[in-house]
Amino acid sequence: MSFRLAEGLARAGVTIVSGLARGVDGAAHRGALRGGGPTIAVLGSGADVIYPPEHLRLSQDIAGAGAVVSEFAPGTPPSGWHFPRRNRIISGLCQGVVVVEATDHSGSLITAKRALEQGRDVMAVPGGVLSGRNRGAHALLRDGARVVETADDVIEQLGLDRRRPREGENEANLKVADPILRAMLAGEAYDLEALCDRTGLDAVRLLAKLAQLELAGWVQRIGGGRFVKAGANVLR
Repeated sequence: MSFRLAEGLARAGVTIVSGLARGVDGAAHRGALRGGGPTIAVLGSGADVIYPPEHLRLSQDIAGAGAVVSEFAPGTPPSGWHFPRRNRIISGLCQGVVVVEATDHSGSLITAKRALEQGRDVMAVPGGVLSGRNRGAHALLRDGARVVETADDVIEQLGLDRRRPREGENEANLKVADPILRAMLAGEAYDLEALCDRTGLDAVRLLAKLAQLELAGWVQRIGGGRFVKAGANVLR
């Protein structure tokens, strides 16, 4: 299910963020790669220390199509407390979090909690009830998380455009469709407050979208916490 969701979302142009762990995480990264989209792996070790080690080749594929990132210094080995800590970065990079499977004490619930604190959307995939492997996800659903069965459910919840840009399509036309880029004049720098006023977005959602635009190369962060369209000559 993780693979199928990530593949479908990647084909729609969505960047997939996960933690490179065994199981759901690895499947999400592989699905994103199969879908031809970028994916980001957030590690609980230094970015040069791949864990689990059997995901070394996967991490190389991810780096070639997206990024492998960590807040820990190079050479830092994995440690149990690193993984719950890094989950706030996973949720912080995202507009929404999908819990595919979670027990009562799953690390995925930590990510979901951080996502709610950060103002992100939280969604969950329903599963079987006999094994207990999805009790945590079902608890999220009882608390109001959106049910996810297909990639379209995620796209609809986040209000994303289902259309993926065709190769060679005019990038200027794509930029016009984005409310943030549409609100930014070429050559002018904006702070967060100004962009909130011009777009009508709250600061939390705006920062998430700005991070996505930065990763896509359409927005550049400059001094003083200001943003400018990438490649523009900034009016100081």
